[in-house]
Amino acid sequence: MKSVSELTDFYYNNLFPTLQRLENDRKNLRHRIIFVAITVTAIFASIAYTLNNYYDFIIFIYIALIALLYKFMIKDYTHEFKMNVIKPLIHAIDKTLLYSSATHVSEYLFEHSKLFSNPDKISGNDYVKGQIDGVNIQFSDIHAQKRNQNSKSKDTWSTIFQGLFIVADFNKHFNGETVVLPDTAQSTFGDIIGHWLQSNNAARDELVKMDDPEFEKEFVVYSTNQIEARYILSHSLMKKLLDFKHKSKHPVYISFIGTHIYMAISYDKDLFEPSVFHSLLDYKVAMEYVKTLHLAIGVVEELKLNQKLWSKV
Repeated sequence: MKSVSELTDFYYNNLFPTLQRLENDRKNLRHRIIFVAITVTAIFASIAYTLNNYYDFIIFIYIALIALLYKFMIKDYTHEFKMNVIKPLIHAIDKTLLYSSATHVSEYLFEHSKLFSNPDKISGNDYVKGQIDGVNIQFSDIHAQKRNQNSKSKDTWSTIFQGLFIVADFNKHFNGETVVLPDTAQSTFGDIIGHWLQSNNAARDELVKMDDPEFEKEFVVYSTNQIEARYILSHSLMKKLLDFKHKSKHPVYISFIGTHIYMAISYDKDLFEPSVFHSLLDYKVAMEYVKTLHLAIGVVEELKLNQKLWSKV
């Protein structure tokens, strides 16, 4: 697979004319968005002053209208960016990879990962599917939400997960279900209280204690099969998962179920949306797209999923 530096060279050498044209579109779009926002704000401020009441309702309509107008205004610009920048960048990694800007990893696979509680609403985009070194892989942006009711019996929505969701073949059929989560309990409350909280997590299976102190600091493991969990999480794989976590610089969730490895990397934003208020020619902006794609597709190489260490039995 191409390195980050090779992909960066491709980004600037092959896509730069497109980026320059899109940069002009971005500047014009930014001006239009600011003008529309000021105009709509002035109109709603006038309405609120005239009515001198119904402030909650007016603010709700104002926010909804601004969000709707913004989404409508950036639609064509976003589509052009994805088709002329993100798609070629994916094909530069591997020409056989399929890309769809509008779809995402299925809700079934998200729920089957057992990484999060089942969502009431799921959305996403930028779906990539194909084979890397003979290993089936798919990933996309995912935004999973839970419906709640406030004290006034009105629906509110909370985010279960937002970020990159990856599904890849793992050359082994698992009899149990093993889930690896960020260790927030011990890092927040210390070893004793943290371990007690982990052990008494009713929403999870049996706690598995690993014999790698560094891994234990970063992750907590739950499984329906203690022996299989330790078999899967060899010292080599634990080190690879630690390296991957440090490379991503974001919370990482992993599970081993069926014949797949599921990985969720929390970003709290839509990853491949083009910038509207920052230059597309900014090196940091470019590198974020390049590194994120390389990280997702590089899972096969990073975790050695193409090496048949086990047989599927």
